[in-house]
Amino acid sequence: MPRKSLKAKLILDQEKKAQLQQIADARKAPLREVQRATILLRYSEGMSVTDVEKAVHVSRPTIYKWIDKALALGVDEGLKDKFHRPKEPVITEEAKAWVINLACTKPMEHGYAAEVWTRSALANHARKHGPDCLRKAAKATIQRILDAHPLRPHKMAYYLERRDPEFGRKMEEILCVYHEVNLQNDAEETPSVITVSVDEKPGVQAIKNIAPDIMPGTHSRVMRDYEYKRLGTLSILAALDLHDGHVIAQVHDRHRSCEIDAYYPPEATIRIILDNHSAHISKETMKFLASRPGRFVYVHTPTHGSWLNLVETVFGKMARTFLKHIRVNSTQELKQRILLGIAEINNAPVVHRWKKFDMAHVL
Repeated sequence: MPRKSLKAKLILDQEKKAQLQQIADARKAPLREVQRATILLRYSEGMSVTDVEKAVHVSRPTIYKWIDKALALGVDEGLKDKFHRPKEPVITEEAKAWVINLACTKPMEHGYAAEVWTRSALANHARKHGPDCLRKAAKATIQRILDAHPLRPHKMAYYLERRDPEFGRKMEEILCVYHEVNLQNDAEETPSVITVSVDEKPGVQAIKNIAPDIMPGTHSRVMRDYEYKRLGTLSILAALDLHDGHVIAQVHDRHRSCEIDAYYPPEATIRIILDNHSAHISKETMKFLASRPGRFVYVHTPTHGSWLNLVETVFGKMARTFLKHIRVNSTQELKQRILLGIAEINNAPVVHRWKKFDMAHVL
């Protein structure tokens, strides 16, 4: 037979019982408050400490702690934590600033081989070379210091520096051309100046399978052997008509000028939007232009501003559709597949429009 507890009973009036019951039934109150209210309520009802332990799922010392506190100071005080003065931080603000300064440098500046810091490397360096308060700093400690700013020196993102001093002017010129083309297309008028967007996609790899693909059946996906053979590369030179969405393209094993002269009426002026690639200003190109005076008008994108060229959307479509996962047996087959894919695009041409003309947002 269990020994009867000698601890005093906790006597509560109806108001206190209702208060504890409300806290014990609360869905949004902190768990510790719910547990404390349940302990005191069950003990006041005559439940033994063993039964309270089973009901609340906390240790006996915890149960005794809150019962003793309620008996000594009352129920209201028994539900609260004692006030305690927090300890002074071990890591000083100067030490934290030292860690932040370290994270804003490269490991190679401190004699390491790595290009970027890891949290473990930062912690190791801090323990060896940092202030005394960092002698036992763990990786998690370094992470908390970095999170306060926040800094992620173990991550790397890429940006593109604008090196063209006339970037804004050139971009305005191209956006004005796009706006003019949109107005012409909306008016459904025959333009006196035909605008096309020209660029090249170099380095399209001709890759051959070593083993045949396994089509879905036994597996839910196409299965492909990891090994392959490189057969060479091709370049796609494409011109996108901004009025009807037609794509004029050539495929070569090296960079060459893209001829679009034969596609349009001889009396039309062709305005070409293109980047500053050397192929566009080569001797071959200059000689051809000299033989067609007034036929072509060039509008160049800024340096590192090829994203302003709408033909890039066509190359993106190629990459997402027929060039994705492509495998061939020869460069000639790759060329035929590319030309077939371009023909499929021209079977359902899409007029590409530039819709963002707010310079403040673009810049």
